[in-house]
Amino acid sequence: MQTRRELTLQLAALAAGISGLTVNMSAALANAQPGRPDDYSPDEIMGNGHRFFGSISRGLADVVENATKQWGRPNGYILGQEATGAFIGGLRYGEGVMHTRNAGDLRVFWQGPSLGLDAGADGDRTMMLVYNLPATEAIFRRYGGVDGSAYIVGGFAMTALVNDNVYVVPIRSGIGVRLGFNVSYLKFTPASTWNPF
Repeated sequence: MQTRRELTLQLAALAAGISGLTVNMSAALANAQPGRPDDYSPDEIMGNGHRFFGSISRGLADVVENATKQWGRPNGYILGQEATGAFIGGLRYGEGVMHTRNAGDLRVFWQGPSLGLDAGADGDRTMMLVYNLPATEAIFRRYGGVDGSAYIVGGFAMTALVNDNVYVVPIRSGIGVRLGFNVSYLKFTPASTWNPF
């Protein structure tokens, strides 16, 4: 059964004598996802990352290239900062702004627990690439994954967190001492909270 909009488009195309256009327009309308942010190219992500991380961004190109090979092009990214501490169990708290091309910017907070063979503390500047985000508000949920860290007084670390085919890939460059392997999740919220669960 045709919708009123599809029928109107077909009649307009027939009146103009270009019925082939109708098929393309109907397919485009069927595939459109209202509210879904548009994708960013790797060059755009690297440019924003270089500005954000500044002089320590030498290894960023390799990290972004690896993320692009695995998950494609992100349709959002978060720039922010976070602090973590762990001894077997740990906590992570952060805040930043999620940027999208056509759906606006959104202030976000994140927090989460971790458990594993993990010890240390660090403070990070964090860029999170977001893949397959259907709408900006869909960021507000929990994303789980495995986090392996092995950087001392600087360097980049990349992890991947997932929830229902939406991937969040934090790229961190920080100062501190952190060594280990843990299982963790991040919970994104629209307001700051001390509750990591």
